[in-house]
Amino acid sequence: MRRVVIANPLQVRAIAWAKVKTDKIDAATLARLHAAQFLPEVWMPPEDVELQRRVIAERTQLVGQMTRLKNRIQSILHANLVPKETGHIFSKRGRARLEALPLPADQMRMALRHHDELGRLAAELAIIDRDVAQRALADPNVKRLMTIGGVDAIVAASVLAAVGDIRRFSSPEKLVSYLGLNPSVHQSGDHPAYHGHITHQGRGHARGMLVEAAWSLASSTGPLSAFFHRISVKRCKSVAAIATARKLAVLIWHMLTKQQDYVWTRPALLQYKIRRLELMAGHTSRRGGNKPGPARDYSVKAIRDQERARLASAEQDYRRFVAGWQERPPTKRRPASQEGDC
Repeated sequence: MRRVVIANPLQVRAIAWAKVKTDKIDAATLARLHAAQFLPEVWMPPEDVELQRRVIAERTQLVGQMTRLKNRIQSILHANLVPKETGHIFSKRGRARLEALPLPADQMRMALRHHDELGRLAAELAIIDRDVAQRALADPNVKRLMTIGGVDAIVAASVLAAVGDIRRFSSPEKLVSYLGLNPSVHQSGDHPAYHGHITHQGRGHARGMLVEAAWSLASSTGPLSAFFHRISVKRCKSVAAIATARKLAVLIWHMLTKQQDYVWTRPALLQYKIRRLELMAGHTSRRGGNKPGPARDYSVKAIRDQERARLASAEQDYRRFVAGWQERPPTKRRPASQEGDC
């Protein structure tokens, strides 16, 4: 049986440095590497994973286009000394507010044209979000990852689309490396190893989603928030966000491999996120009904406070645990001016 194999170009690029290089020689070299089982293969995702990746990629492009249009409108206002407007001018009702601003005629036409294009893209984004939400509701792993406080359906779906089959990764470190969240290492001879910036290899969009979730966790309560702030005190917030994203990748590996939910989840918040996901998928609203839905608990302040108190207790336990650590001797590092971490 014949099988098509795609080699990882990052790991076979030594072929490109050969002094004598032809297609025939390269093909023979790849064939010998494959016969010796030394050819690094690229994992080919199944059709459903590839479809999800395309949908997520299209959504990312739409969000980027919408952000650029908003920035252009804000730049027009700034150039005409109009105070910066908040998000309400970008809605359908905000168009009337935009028309009332004191702008020259040509600038007004440009701003309104950007606003109309923004509305068109928002309608397309709603269609894509509905598709993502419908797929997410049918995937138990999405709901499992949503048990983490800072992870919503979009973040969970993006990470799962990038990862594919979690069984490909025999350890959490390999998943971290696949997402490009592992530090680069340089070591030669007897000199100590230098650990630099993250490699930025692998699935960049999933890495960005995890960093976004890390920033969301920073403003919440719980062990992950305590971890973020502990790193931010030692380094800076941007480094803490990367470190927390790496911690999330390790956590996700354990959750998917062991089929377990996050221990410090907030049940009321989880039901609220699931209900929002259902509405995004096109389910009918239950407002005005006699029977309260499962997301009702999140609207009860006493229940929210009780859940926050539980997470606050876990955060304090983490801080006490870390306080008992012994400081390691300082390692040899590059000067701070060359690191550029923050």
